[in-house]
Amino acid sequence: MTTFESLGLNKALLQALTAKGYVTPTPIQAQAIPDVMKGRDLLGIAQTGTGKTAAFALPILHRLAENRMAPTPRTTRCLVLSPTRELATQIGEMFKIYGAGLGMRVAVVFGGVKYGAQERAIQQGLDILVAAPGRLLDHIQQKTLDLSSTEIFVLDEADQMLDLGFIKPIRQIVSRLPARRQNLFFSATMPGEIGKLAGDLLKDPLKVQVTPQATTVERIKQSVIIVEAARKRALLTELFSDPAFTRCLVFTKTKHGADKVAAYLEAGGVEAGAIHGNKSQPQRERALEAFKNGKLRVLVATDIAARGIDVDKVTHVVNFELPFVPEAYVHRIGRTARAGKDGTAISFVAPDEMKLLKDIEKVTRQKIPSWDRRNDKQLAQLDASILASGVAKKATLPGEDERREQRGPRRGGRHGDKPEGARGQPHRQRRNRPQAERPAFDPMARERQPLVAKPETGEGASLKRRPRRRRPSNGGKGYAKA
Repeated sequence: MTTFESLGLNKALLQALTAKGYVTPTPIQAQAIPDVMKGRDLLGIAQTGTGKTAAFALPILHRLAENRMAPTPRTTRCLVLSPTRELATQIGEMFKIYGAGLGMRVAVVFGGVKYGAQERAIQQGLDILVAAPGRLLDHIQQKTLDLSSTEIFVLDEADQMLDLGFIKPIRQIVSRLPARRQNLFFSATMPGEIGKLAGDLLKDPLKVQVTPQATTVERIKQSVIIVEAARKRALLTELFSDPAFTRCLVFTKTKHGADKVAAYLEAGGVEAGAIHGNKSQPQRERALEAFKNGKLRVLVATDIAARGIDVDKVTHVVNFELPFVPEAYVHRIGRTARAGKDGTAISFVAPDEMKLLKDIEKVTRQKIPSWDRRNDKQLAQLDASILASGVAKKATLPGEDERREQRGPRRGGRHGDKPEGARGQPHRQRRNRPQAERPAFDPMARERQPLVAKPETGEGASLKRRPRRRRPSNGGKGYAKA
């Protein structure tokens, strides 16, 4: 049996792994660590939850410790690119935990926060810099960071970088790196553009593919519920009447949709929070921390914000709406069944989302079973409870109907039925006259003005409408004489 000790890792790293209770490496760790320690390029095709962060963090720390040197100010020996703030933070924490006994300088750089602390950390010189592409380019352009001496470059979640439009920024960053370096490239799927990028970056790489390309984790029990879009929120609330849903991630397409779903669950008595790009960094951190600590039972997220949510014991993933990009389905459901545990993924599919479902099944190369309404007692009970609660075609927030009744009927018209005032009374009397008394609007009234004789001649032979009096063109000194 392969152990971390048999891989020849630094003793300080082994002590950190033992303290965390890690003894046996995962398949990707066992295959990748020995060659990465030797300085070889790596192409890793692995889903989230397979231990790929440790697969590159441990050998990188080992290499830097073997050739220990003080980093030059405004430089970093290793650069790790991550698509999102949460994932960058997670990777930075892992480097700090594993390298606790090595005294490595580690910093994390991303947008949404002030530059000051980041600039001070970079100014001292770093062993490892974990960054999101946008803020990293800002530091490069402001010349607070120099990548000309970087030894190791890691690109994590490359397919998500493609989805977010980061391919061009990545190429700009790579152009600042030295030609002689080690490259580590990780992606859960391998679209054509990502394959081309990998071909440009990697030199004779070791290819490690833990799971078949674009397939989902076998330990996840997947199912689909065909439900009208208007009934999704009511059905979601009813799902949480099952105590087995202890820690759940719910995915929506939009940021506004995430807020609405979280508010609906909260109103229904389910502890829920939302995390997405419109939230400030402190708000995102607080929501994620509450979810990790069990204070929130549900975390509603968008695809972008969900990257980096590395939380143990997620029992269920619910796709409230299917993603537009089929590969995103793989990343979504990969948030459960981590570290060898089982998990459940449920997808709500409206009739107009059937094409998205077919695209997902085509990419994952498997048929996702439908949750049969006729044979499944639990779903039948949910249907009965939803119908009994009076949920019609449109699911509203609890209490919304009562608030509408308190407001009363809407006022008719723009001005409403306001009481008559002394100042407004004459106008309102004119406005409220019966239709028969009102003068009819005649668009041709001006055309029927009376014709008058031409004033210059006094003759009636040449008739026309009375001309308008025009301003003189002689500097305002009066009208010119005839």
